Amino acid sequence: MTGAWQVVGAARGWIGTPYVHQASARGAGCDCLGLLRGVWREVIGAEPEPVPPYSMDWAEPQGDEVLLAAGLRHLRPKPLTRPAPGDVLLFRMRDGSVAKHLGIQSRAGPSPAFIHAYSGHGVLECALTTPWRRRLVARFALPLEQN
Repeated sequence: MTGAWQVVGAARGWIGTPYVHQASARGAGCDCLGLLRGVWREVIGAEPEPVPPYSMDWAEPQGDEVLLAAGLRHLRPKPLTRPAPGDVLLFRMRDGSVAKHLGIQSRAGPSPAFIHAYSGHGVLECALTTPWRRRLVARFALPLEQN
């Protein structure tokens, strides 16, 4: 298993992990960034930079696009209209707010799905429904040599 499918397989290995803010331990707890960090470690290796402590609002009061900036530093931007399994998805949970939720696309095509750590639910795979697609603000590929 290589490339995008390796990313999806690694992310699926986290399904059922409880939601724990700022954590990144498969089976023990993670948040949406922790899921991505864990998949990065499994598929690529060492994380590209230390993650400072962060609040659940992700600098929303200041309007800082912290996750978007990190994505632009470490991931490869893709057009929103070119979905593929293994893509990292960045969502804006409310109009006018900062982008502060991440997921990993697990299926594209007529029934798209993604894997994410969601407060109150833990890590799960769910349909990438129209309400989720409307919140999507960025799509990235992990820096895999196969891409």
